[in-house]
Amino acid sequence: MKEFDDRTKQKLYQRLSGFLQPEQILVNEKMSAHTTFRVGGEADIFVEIKTSAELAKVLRALREEGICEPGRDYFLLGNGSNVLVSDSGIRGVVLHLSREYGHIEPDSADGTRLVCEAGASLSAVAHKACECSLTGFEFAAGIPGSLGGAVVMNAGAYGGEMRDVVESVRLMAPDGTITEKRAAQMHFSYRHSILKEEPLIVLDVTIALAPGSQQEIRAKMEELALRRREKQALEYPSAGSTFKRPAGYFAAKLIEDAGLRGYCVGGAQVSEKHCGFVVNKGNATAADIHTLIREVQKSVERSSQVAIEPEVILLGFD
Repeated sequence: MKEFDDRTKQKLYQRLSGFLQPEQILVNEKMSAHTTFRVGGEADIFVEIKTSAELAKVLRALREEGICEPGRDYFLLGNGSNVLVSDSGIRGVVLHLSREYGHIEPDSADGTRLVCEAGASLSAVAHKACECSLTGFEFAAGIPGSLGGAVVMNAGAYGGEMRDVVESVRLMAPDGTITEKRAAQMHFSYRHSILKEEPLIVLDVTIALAPGSQQEIRAKMEELALRRREKQALEYPSAGSTFKRPAGYFAAKLIEDAGLRGYCVGGAQVSEKHCGFVVNKGNATAADIHTLIREVQKSVERSSQVAIEPEVILLGFD
């Protein structure tokens, strides 16, 4: 990795300011402001990207400055709803697809499709689908993430997953090349896609839905929202479900059976409302959350002889 000393940061800032606005380039930016856990140290450089053309220019500038390796020299961030950033922060560049890169348009050739930019929130896509009387996306209305991030991890809830609705994805490679992949080429599986295998960035997604009753779609979204409020720990900062579901088991049940409901490390807690959630009770550090995740894994393996893996992406940890 290129060493990000103050001179390097200033040089890169000057380079990026040639085509971005100053407010789009943040130096030593606290990641706690950009993650739903509300923890995390500083990123050396945090870049807000509003268009695919800006993204291509930024990637070119990074390559020419020797900042070349995705996941090591630079990182892509969506809504920050499925990541835990360490207290020491992230060395390198964080690229953030802003909400401005979130246009949603019905496909003019077919009234059952939406073309959505990667920065769009899942909630916005769900409400646009409802507005257009299109059903099939209700499951994602309450997931607090961006569409790009949801495609990366094949996000899902209440029996639905992104692979059920994605028709095609337009992607940008680190060299700026743009390709399009059909859903069958995306290698979708449980919490996985080809984007876990290759350093590609989601630009936009074509979502294929079905005609439906707007009233029934809205009612379904409201029903699922109520179920979330009743059963999930939404009152505290978290990253949603913290652990993947092991084959044949439910992570929350395994954690409860291990006697960990309400278990705390510092300001981090296994939610008393939903054991699958690790929450920030208000004063947690990233180290508290990370330690709690590891202790839960060890306790569950001792209790049930089942290994559970974090669903949350860990950034800046050894």
